[in-house]
Amino acid sequence: MRTVIGFHHPALLYARSEEYVAAVSGFARAAVANGDPVLIAVPGTNLELLRGALADLGDRVAFADMAVAGRNPGWIIPGVLLRFAADHPGRRVSIVGEPIWRGRSAMEYPACAAHEALINEAFDGRDATILCPYDVRRLDPSVVADAWATHPTMIENGVSRDSDRYADPVVTAAAFNQPLPVPPAHAATLVYGETPAAVRCFVRRHATAHLPEDRAEELVLAVSEVAANTVRHAGGRGTVSYWTEPGLVVCQLHDNGHLTDPLAGRIVPPDIRYRGFGLVLTNNLCDLVRIHTSPSGTTIRLHKQR
Repeated sequence: MRTVIGFHHPALLYARSEEYVAAVSGFARAAVANGDPVLIAVPGTNLELLRGALADLGDRVAFADMAVAGRNPGWIIPGVLLRFAADHPGRRVSIVGEPIWRGRSAMEYPACAAHEALINEAFDGRDATILCPYDVRRLDPSVVADAWATHPTMIENGVSRDSDRYADPVVTAAAFNQPLPVPPAHAATLVYGETPAAVRCFVRRHATAHLPEDRAEELVLAVSEVAANTVRHAGGRGTVSYWTEPGLVVCQLHDNGHLTDPLAGRIVPPDIRYRGFGLVLTNNLCDLVRIHTSPSGTTIRLHKQR
């Protein structure tokens, strides 16, 4: 008989592939035995290891490549985790989510860590378990240390215990609300005002030189949504900068607004007329969205891979 209720968010610390496969496949098999829908969202090689280990379970386990579905950490909560829960209404869901792996960039990491903290807020009161593996052999020790602050429960050497460093998720996420670098001197910059139309033209003109047409239009739409928030909520005046980096197109917008909702862009509103949908759409369209906000202003950085 089931005894687990409510939301559980343990981190699994592992050092060897065999340990990883045994722990994650054991979690998945127990969840299937309990009747839970199961999703395994992990990157690359790990995904293939687990597909093989769980092949006998067939379609009772769903799989997703986190390096694709969760390339943008800001999209994981709305587009992977909550979507899976919504696909199984009234049922407890069990999910393995591995959003942090060796190869995540220094620019990506604060968004990843904030995501891990905010899972606790987004799933508060829900009936679910989300197990998050951490490769202690390949990840920097500071990343593993952060896991102790973002997960209420830690699993280490097969032993589960409460984390003595777990803290309020909103407070923990705020520690990763870090200032963004200023645009480089060679960046093209536009000051915009009452309408985002000029922003769309500006981004389209530059992006079509570096991206396929469909991806350029995705970036145009994403930047337009951010600029529209400036017009509606931040005094109507902002700046947008555009430049390229190796493998990337980057747009960075700044205005005088203050974004106070830590889950902005991570919770899909009931319909598109509700405030907050624009940032959700932006997270969906971009490969990375970084936000730094304070009472003196908000900066939002958008990446599209070339």
